[in-house]
Amino acid sequence: MARGQTDLVLVGAVGALIVGVAMYEFGSHGRAKLSTGRASWTLTPGVINPDVIPSTIHETICRRGWTDTIRPPSSYTEELVLRQMREYRRRGSRSDYQEDHLISLELGGDPTDPRNLWPEPRPRAERVDRVENELNDAICSGRMSLGDAQRRISEIKHTEG
Repeated sequence: MARGQTDLVLVGAVGALIVGVAMYEFGSHGRAKLSTGRASWTLTPGVINPDVIPSTIHETICRRGWTDTIRPPSSYTEELVLRQMREYRRRGSRSDYQEDHLISLELGGDPTDPRNLWPEPRPRAERVDRVENELNDAICSGRMSLGDAQRRISEIKHTEG
C-alpha cells in the first residue's frame, strides 16, 4: 500500500472509532450523557489535523515549537469555553476549566475545530498534559504510531475521569 493510501486508511480508522463510540454516548432519550470529568463523545468527538499524517510528523508534531505556530488565539478559546461550559452543563468559574484540545496539538489534533476543544476540569487537565507529552515522545521516537497515540488520548479523555 502506498504511503498516501496508508495515511488515508489511518484517518478513516480514527474517524470510525470516534463515530462508533459516539453512538454509545446517547441515552435512551437521544440526549448526550455528560460526565463531570470526561469529554462527551457527541459534543467533543475529537478532530485530527489533516496536515499531520505519518509521513509529515517530523515536519509537524516532532518539530520543536511547531504547535505554537498553529495554536488558536485566546480570543477564540475564551468565547468558546464559555459556550461549551453551558453545553457541558459545567458548574463553577471559568478558571476551574482549561479549554483543551481533545486530540492535543502535539498528537495531531485540529487546532480550531470546536469538536476538538472542550472545557476540561483542572487539575485533571494538567495531569493529562504529561500523558500527551509522553505520547508525543513515543510517536517521534518511533515507539508508537500516530494513530495509536490519537486513539489512546481519545480513550483517556472520553473514559477516564
